[in-house]
Amino acid sequence: MKILNKFLCVLGFCGLVSVADAADLSGTAFVNVTSDTAANAKEMAFDEARRQVIVDALTGYADTEQLRQTLKNASGSSLNNLITSTSIDGEKQSDTTYSANITMQLDRDAVKKWLLDNNINNWMLDDVDQDVFVAQVIMSDKLANWMELKRLTRANGIDMAAVYINGNRIMAEVPLDKKNAFTNAVRMYGWHVNNQNGIVSIWK
Repeated sequence: MKILNKFLCVLGFCGLVSVADAADLSGTAFVNVTSDTAANAKEMAFDEARRQVIVDALTGYADTEQLRQTLKNASGSSLNNLITSTSIDGEKQSDTTYSANITMQLDRDAVKKWLLDNNINNWMLDDVDQDVFVAQVIMSDKLANWMELKRLTRANGIDMAAVYINGNRIMAEVPLDKKNAFTNAVRMYGWHVNNQNGIVSIWK
């Protein structure tokens, strides 16, 4: 199992992310912008949508604070290079206002390069790492909880390797084919488990 070197804890997120989850990077933003002309309002709306979709799509895969700070200074043209497709629903415009629901799909390879070029800590897996998923665990007693987690994974024949530690949060790699076994094991040992929108969160 390959050890990843670009993982960093994002304080607002705790979960398991598989490569399949990371492959689809898209989002929808509702924008309503007023400017001096309809053309300027539309241009500003699309720029706002790009930035919102990028944050929404990458939350859980990158340090959100670093991401937001970088976006403040990023040009619209550089961000447009991350978008592969755009669709619009409910478009309304007047002489000075533009509103719509704008859906955008991000280019995963371009996003990974952009994150790297801007020194944004992230844990988007490379294609070669498709045999693992990443567990981010939050613990009330880091030493005791981590030792317990190591014991129960060994007892269930599950390999687990820490790749990053930050405070009471640990990033760890687990074989992808052991995801269900891992989830069942931690639940049996009293860990809280939440599965929502494809993300499994565990904490104790």
